Amino acid sequence: MGHKAELNRILEALDATGTLDGLQSIIDQVCGVFGVDHAMYHWVDSAGDHYYFGTYPPAWIERYQEMAYVRVDPVVAGCYQRFHPVDWKRLDWSPKPAREFLKDALEHGVGNQGYSIPIRGPNGQFAVFTVSHNCDDEAWEKLTERYSRDMILMAHYFNRKALEFEPSRSPEQAQPLSPREVDALTLLAIGYSRAQVAKTLAISEHTLRVYIESARFKLGAINTTHAITRAVTLGFIVV
Repeated sequence: MGHKAELNRILEALDATGTLDGLQSIIDQVCGVFGVDHAMYHWVDSAGDHYYFGTYPPAWIERYQEMAYVRVDPVVAGCYQRFHPVDWKRLDWSPKPAREFLKDALEHGVGNQGYSIPIRGPNGQFAVFTVSHNCDDEAWEKLTERYSRDMILMAHYFNRKALEFEPSRSPEQAQPLSPREVDALTLLAIGYSRAQVAKTLAISEHTLRVYIESARFKLGAINTTHAITRAVTLGFIVV
């Protein structure tokens, strides 16, 4: 319950921020949400400019650039080749340059475990959201199993906000809700129980659940409360 509330608070903060500095401030809080050592968001916009926000030590960032590690980093190659999340331990670390890179990263405190989510946007925009941690395989497996869906949601929230900073692009708009979805969220927002909403709309609770889940997906919300908050903020419902 505490995790969901904290995650919800960060997603709302992402919605509200209007500055690049705001993104750095928010990603500083991500580690606490997922219980990891580091979090990072990096994107390349449609003009080819690079932006980075994260908690890696400045010495590692400088070292990464100095050594041009982007050319040998298996995570970068893995994310470019895939559309789904990349667990670092499933990448090929056998080539000597990759082993040397990993040794250097560990010495700089990056962590021996990582989970990177590649995101492709319009006009060539590409981004990666990553969390990394130092722990054994069993603990990491439990952590990613518990939080992977929330990590993916977080990644897309960061990316949606990043797209607002594209000079020639307006912010992404949430998909419009259907009349039934609006009715369901409005009644829930004013305090009706699910049973009362279903009775008022003359539908089954199963059908109501379909409407709520559909609205939640369109709004990019982690739960019903977050969906209602997003719908109110965007003006889709009025309470």
